[in-house]
Amino acid sequence: MRTARFLAGRLAGVLAVLVTISLLTYLVFLALPSDPAQMSCGRPCTPEGLATASEFMGFDKPWWQQYLDFVAGIFRGRDFGSGPAAVHCSAPCFGYSFQLNQPVTQLILARMPVTFSIAAGAAVLWLAIGVGLGVLAAVRQGTAIDRSAMALAVAGVSTPVYLLGLLGILLFGFTLDMVPVAGYVPLTESPLDWAWHLILPWCVLALFTSAVYARLTRGQMIEVLQEDYIRTARAKGLRERTVVGRHALRNVLIPVVTVFGSDLGQLLGGAIITERVFSMQGLGSLLLSAVGTGDLPLLLGTVLLAAFMVVLANAAVDVVYGLLDPRVAQTHS
Repeated sequence: MRTARFLAGRLAGVLAVLVTISLLTYLVFLALPSDPAQMSCGRPCTPEGLATASEFMGFDKPWWQQYLDFVAGIFRGRDFGSGPAAVHCSAPCFGYSFQLNQPVTQLILARMPVTFSIAAGAAVLWLAIGVGLGVLAAVRQGTAIDRSAMALAVAGVSTPVYLLGLLGILLFGFTLDMVPVAGYVPLTESPLDWAWHLILPWCVLALFTSAVYARLTRGQMIEVLQEDYIRTARAKGLRERTVVGRHALRNVLIPVVTVFGSDLGQLLGGAIITERVFSMQGLGSLLLSAVGTGDLPLLLGTVLLAAFMVVLANAAVDVVYGLLDPRVAQTHS
């Protein structure tokens, strides 16, 4: 029951935050000087033509009515205009890009597999490499392995993602001709080619972030290995692998999971840079295109997606945190 109340409270908090973010984001984009109706009106744009375009796109209503229509469109779809020229946007409708003549949801869903493929693979890699390297450095504290691991971590943190990407392309793509340097193959078309085209972007994005996890894990592991219960476990004759893997690692993972949730939610920013470096058409290129053309509905939908990712990732961290440490659920129940 405590766990159920804990999860219900977290879900209610997530819904409240998502509603607040959607409202604030909508107000920010309404305050921008760009007018989608003006851009769709054409040239020359008469006052009558601008009024018609504003009415067709739904920008002639008060801001609160526009927001309610936007939220309602997410759940039940939305129609823009009326009569034979009306445009229907099926649920979930996050707006309609009149410049590209497609619903924002369709545009996002078409690009989402690329960005999510980069993000998911990189997240798995940086978590495995960062935690593994940090544990190894802590267990071998003061040795050449420890110093080498931390030197690699410092180099990874200090090198920008775009520079790592360009160096990877130059070395492994052009010089050694080992991996593809551009393009994307859908997972459904060929899982092997999908992974082969993403291996270099995964490594580039993971190398930068795993360095942070290696340093964090090392520091936490060194502290945990000095605790009394670890000395007790060793005194009982347990093998070092059992002491580190079963007793110490569980407590080390708690702060790591917390940071992982924040990084996972903010991964869209790193994926955007990686997509540009490796010429992949994902959400990054879609977002930059929307900024360049002033496509506010598309820009709004993409930003809201990024905000939802951050909130949901942090909610997932709370759940995992409660599973790793049941005292959290008891405290908040």
